[in-house]
Amino acid sequence: MKYRKWGAALLAVGVVAGLGACASGGGDSSGETKELSILIGTSGDAETQAVQSAADAWAKDNNAKVEVVVASDLTQQLSQGFAGGDAPDLFYMSWDQFATYAQNGYLDAYAADLPNAADFYPALTDTFTYDGTFTCAPKDFSTLGLIINTDKWAAAGLTDADIPTDWDSLEAAATKLTTADTVGLSFGLEYARAGVFMNQAGGQLVDGDKAVADSPENLAGLQYIQKLHDEGVLKWPSEVDAGWSGEALGAGKAAMVIEGPWIKGIAGDFPDTKYASYELPAGPAGKSTFTFTNCWGIPANSDTRDAAVSLVEYLTADAQQLAFGDAFGVLPSTEGAAATYAEAHPENAAFVAGNDYAVSPVNFAGSATVVSDFNAQLANLAGGDAKAILASFQESLQAALDEANGN
Repeated sequence: MKYRKWGAALLAVGVVAGLGACASGGGDSSGETKELSILIGTSGDAETQAVQSAADAWAKDNNAKVEVVVASDLTQQLSQGFAGGDAPDLFYMSWDQFATYAQNGYLDAYAADLPNAADFYPALTDTFTYDGTFTCAPKDFSTLGLIINTDKWAAAGLTDADIPTDWDSLEAAATKLTTADTVGLSFGLEYARAGVFMNQAGGQLVDGDKAVADSPENLAGLQYIQKLHDEGVLKWPSEVDAGWSGEALGAGKAAMVIEGPWIKGIAGDFPDTKYASYELPAGPAGKSTFTFTNCWGIPANSDTRDAAVSLVEYLTADAQQLAFGDAFGVLPSTEGAAATYAEAHPENAAFVAGNDYAVSPVNFAGSATVVSDFNAQLANLAGGDAKAILASFQESLQAALDEANGN
């Protein structure tokens, strides 16, 4: 399921040193059949089949053959491919690993020359820009929203007028929804979820070349989470015997959760669960959510570079992105296609709207390891010292930032 992909991304520890930058694949000479490989991390059979079908359609018109390889551990297999001089010709490049690969010169910077380069959401373009250069094309995106079990909502006597729009109304709704069998709100205790509350309070993690993780605003975000948990209206998925908050929602153990459009994956296990998705409530500083994305990475100095760029042009065209959205629920990375998608899939319109103000989680070379450490410390947030947790995060984040900047 896609939720595992985002969670795993935050736990990634960076790319091994000394990676090569040579790509495998067939020759690109005129008249020869071009052979390309694509390495992907998939949310399931629907995504795998959709990518292979699109690749086959492009190959048919370009005298090519494309093999789609599904990674069991995308970060590990990609780094191993580079290290062994056998990198795939095209691959999913996660937002949290992008800066590390780009800093070390492993990626071809092709994206700025794409015909649709100006059509991508600016936030996504920024995510995959390194040293001022738009490097690789975002393939799609997901944002976080508030997902409500509509049966639980109605049973609590709540109406559309009660849909949370700020922290106070979120707390009020969570309180009314909490019963002996159901907690009002649940989400995974990690930066990829808790961080939006920090942002909604006006916080950020990096300001220029300075870490600002220990700011009063970030503290306010964590203390709000603590408050909800202390009141018993917020519980982590593990506290309600669920593997993730989507399972908690589907099983009726949580009435509201914070997740992305991949929530549709619960239909297989919980086909009778009814839910609706809304934008996250605003905090004291306004609205904020995270955007998660991958780009289509191409290795530097690849023999199949031109063919791979042509394939990316096909895969990121609005028509193909809309087909992917229909097939497995991702949101198109171009503004025009995303607007069309929102009209066709009103159940996901809130996720599309969120990208107008979404920010990418902290992303620079070496940041993934520090975030992983922060996630481990967040395990002590309930009943713990939020200020001390942020102080430790600040120290580690500044050290990683200094190293990334060569200081």
